[in-house]
Amino acid sequence: MKARTSLTPVDLAWIVAVVAFWGFSFVPIRVALNEVPPFALAALRFFFAAVPALFFVRKPAMPWRDVAAYGLAIGLFQFGLLFLGIKLGMPVGLASLVIQVQVFFTIALAVLVTGDRLTRASIAGAAIAVVGIVALAGYKLLQGMSSTLLGFALVIVAGFAWACGNIVARNAASKYKADMLSLVVWSSLVPPLPLALLSYTLEGGNAMIASVVNASWLMWGCVFLMAWGATLFGFGSWAALLHRYPVGLVAPFGLLIPVSGLICGAVFLGERLHAVQWLGVAIVLAGLVVNVFGARWFAALRTPPAATSR
Repeated sequence: MKARTSLTPVDLAWIVAVVAFWGFSFVPIRVALNEVPPFALAALRFFFAAVPALFFVRKPAMPWRDVAAYGLAIGLFQFGLLFLGIKLGMPVGLASLVIQVQVFFTIALAVLVTGDRLTRASIAGAAIAVVGIVALAGYKLLQGMSSTLLGFALVIVAGFAWACGNIVARNAASKYKADMLSLVVWSSLVPPLPLALLSYTLEGGNAMIASVVNASWLMWGCVFLMAWGATLFGFGSWAALLHRYPVGLVAPFGLLIPVSGLICGAVFLGERLHAVQWLGVAIVLAGLVVNVFGARWFAALRTPPAATSR
């Protein structure tokens, strides 16, 4: 089958909705972390992504090792390391920007592992979007948002784990024709136990349990929003789109996550955007436009004009 070079209007709206919701999910993350420590929050997120959905969704038709690999990559390593990085000093807003290195890790792994080819549109669009990400991150750093070196490194590794999960999901869909929602649901069974053990060991033992038991309804609402919205809808949709389109076309949309996060922070948390941040948002959007429509533009440039008849 010939690889698609552009998104359909429906899939374009779909992927924008996914990354916009992921950006918004940093709001409930911020709220929930005020009551529950990071590893415990991650464990709750994936437990409720699996239960009760697994009673209604059939196990994916693929080896359990692949299901477990996806669950470990996304649940334990991506979110475990992301939340640990935040605990060790990485600000949440800056983390939402830095973790987008997953875009470039994903594209690189796709080229190395699955044989995907980079297009000029993907390269140009990613390069433009990176300029916008640098502008957003640079502004936050200049405003005093610093992080520990270890926290920063953990978020980078979390981005690599996300990229590994993307490749596992894509290969599962291609090789086994696995349903992506079922993969997300059943793989969510993997991370809760190791995350809970890490939380009990590193986050206060009985104090961690007490924080969960005594959590407010608002915290639980945040957990369910992350479990059913960000995990089931978000990762199920993302994996399905990675199966349908080349990685280089889909992955750069992850660069919209910090854009959405900044906007949602302004709307829901009262964070004001500086002109430099708005400029960064505009540059990221420009890069995504090139990524989505660039193939058509480059093709049009290569096509010689039709001869006019006399």
